[in-house]
Order: sequence, then structure tokens, then C-alpha cells
Amino acid sequence: MDIVAENLAVCQICSPMDFRLTPEQESFRAEARSWLRANVPSAERGTGPLPSLDTPEGFEAHRAWERRMFEERWSVVSWPRSYGGRGAGLVEWLVFEEEYWDAGGPARVGQNGIFLLGPAMMAFGTEEQRNRFLPAMASGEEIWCQGWSEPGAGSDLASIRSVARPGDPEGTWVLNGLKTWCSRGAFADWLFGLFRTDPSAERHRGLTYFLVPLDAPGITVRPIAQLDGEPGFAEVFFDEVEVPASQVLGSVGRGWEVAMATAGSERGLSLRSPGRFLAAARRLVALYEQVALCDPARAERCADAVARAWIEAEAYRLATFATAARVLDGATVGPEASLSKLAWSGADLAVHEAAIGLLGSSAELLGSDGTPDGWLGGFLFALAGPIYAGTNEIQRNVVAERVLGLPRG
Repeated sequence: MDIVAENLAVCQICSPMDFRLTPEQESFRAEARSWLRANVPSAERGTGPLPSLDTPEGFEAHRAWERRMFEERWSVVSWPRSYGGRGAGLVEWLVFEEEYWDAGGPARVGQNGIFLLGPAMMAFGTEEQRNRFLPAMASGEEIWCQGWSEPGAGSDLASIRSVARPGDPEGTWVLNGLKTWCSRGAFADWLFGLFRTDPSAERHRGLTYFLVPLDAPGITVRPIAQLDGEPGFAEVFFDEVEVPASQVLGSVGRGWEVAMATAGSERGLSLRSPGRFLAAARRLVALYEQVALCDPARAERCADAVARAWIEAEAYRLATFATAARVLDGATVGPEASLSKLAWSGADLAVHEAAIGLLGSSAELLGSDGTPDGWLGGFLFALAGPIYAGTNEIQRNVVAERVLGLPRG
């Protein structure tokens, strides 16, 4: 399916809305813009850019930035105030994201927690769990990694083989197995993931969702290098790891329901806001204007790709606001989240491919530390977009069967 058509399909299944902001929302935008422009780490202020978050020093620098935002209640603006948020609405969160990325805000080191686990915990967690984990998540005190994939169980999450059995003393669980491609796993503090608590159950039945500290006895973390050589992922081994029953999220044996809620946040509204791609598209247009001054012929060859990338970013924004309107009207984001995932992963690639075309051979230059940065680093990361959060091939099957109602092949 063509990426622009995918964006249009998202719009078609969403109810129309008035895209004008209210005076209160405009005031919120102005406040967010003012604070971010004054505080985002930058070379001009001598506070940035921050080192790569996939290095030990960069990880801690990004954690400190999360703490700074938390102190002013900007880290999780849509969360209740009791957990460190502002109690803002969904539209305000989208507005904040636009301002955050437009101001050049750093990648969110705590994104797995605040965008994925956090919403699931609010829906399925106990009051004790929410009070224990959410404020530490919002402040960056505790950073979370995903424990989804296993060897032989990537996009087919229901085929996981890591197991949990009741422990002794009663009220504990003992975990064994291996999780791989754990995002942020190299330096994170906690892991959330699925384990099979009923080995006799079929596929998605008999799974339980656990919250596990990565310093627990029996856990071994082995970093996995990305294309740029930095350890953005890890494989995590569990050897008789004991956890209390209080670290089960949701009901025992009902982990699939919690996992699908988490995955819906990952693919849908939470993980990849339009602001990220709008900011990249604006930088792309600025790059085009620079290239046009020194190499008009190259700029002309790339003009269509630049225009298309900008259109895709804007289309994704409109589609997301339309989806937000449905949610505010009481709807839920179900399989339509797969359309969103297809849209943002395609938009990310489109922007970076256009930039690489504009830069030509100079795009291959490495940063001062010998690793890819700027557009090249972004391009390498964008290549993974069609794979993580569920491969795009799987998402197209979901769209065909569950959104369009087509028969299974």
C-alpha cells in the first residue's frame, strides 16, 4: 500500500474534527514553547547537544534531562498530577510534542516507560503499582526496557518460550529464558515483558506480564551493537530469577491483553508523535534550500522526494489529530494502530532518504567520534522503522483482515 494512501486511509476511518486550537490550547502551546526554548540542551547555551543515549555517559545525561523536565511537570504532560504530570488532554500532548521536537529536544531515554508501559499500567495496574512505578518512570529515576522478542519469537509474539513457575515461598515467581533486542536494555533499570505461566496453554493463552529489575540475581545483560556500533539493545538471560507476585501487571494468565494494550501504544498514538516527523521535514526543507544555492541541479533532482516527504509528515499529523478526535469522543484505537505504524515508519524513511539524496556522497561522512550522526545516523535508525513495533508486513496483514475485512490468505 502506498504510504500517502495509508495516511488517507487513516483519515477516512476517523471522524472529522476542527483542527483549530482553543485559546486555552494556544496558551498551553505558548507556555511549552517558551520553556523548551529556554531549557532544551543546546550548543548555544553550552548545554548540548547531549551525547548519544546509547553510551553510558549519554544515557545518564538524558536521564538528567528527564529529571529536569519532571521538576517542571513537562516530562509527562498528559499524566495525572499525582504521578508528576499536568493532567493535560490528548490534544495538548500532541501540541507539546510538536513544540518539543521543533525546539530540538533530545530523544526520550524513558520512552519505553512513559509512552508504552505507563499507559498500560494506568489501565491494568493496582493503585500500589501505579504509586510505586509511575513517578519514578516520569522522573527518569527508573528507565525501562522491553522484554518482547525471543529467538524464534519476533513478530510472532505469541510463540514465546520464556517461562515463569510458582516459587517457594508462595507468592513468588521464578523466571527462566531469554529476551533479545531489548530496546534500551544495555543500560536500563527495569524490564517489562511476557512469560509463559501455563506451558500447556496454546499460543497467547497462559501468558503473564512481569515487571523485573535488571539487577535481580540470576539476570545477565549482554549489549547488542546497532548499525552504528553503539549498544542500543541487549539480550537478557533469566536463570532462576525470583520476583514477587506484586510485580505481575494485570492478571496471571492474562498477559496477552496487557501486551496488546502496550503494543497499541507503541504502534498508535504514543510512541511516535507527528511532531517528530514535522520537525524533521522542516529541517529537510531547510537542507533543500541550502543545496539549491550551491548545486541547483541536484536540488532539482531531489525536489519531488523532498515535497513528498513533507506531505507525508503533514498527512500523518492530520491523521493523528483525527484519531485523537475519535478517542476524545470515546472510541478506542484498535487495529487502526497498525495504519499509524505504517504511516510513521514510512514518513521517517521518506524524510531521511530525501536528505541522503540531497547530500550525495557527503552524507557518508562520520561524526568527530567516528560514528554516524546527523542525517546519516537518522537514516540508519529509520531503516529499522519497518521492523520494530511489529514488522510492516505483519501490520499490513492486520490492516487487510481487521480494518478492511478482507479474508485471510
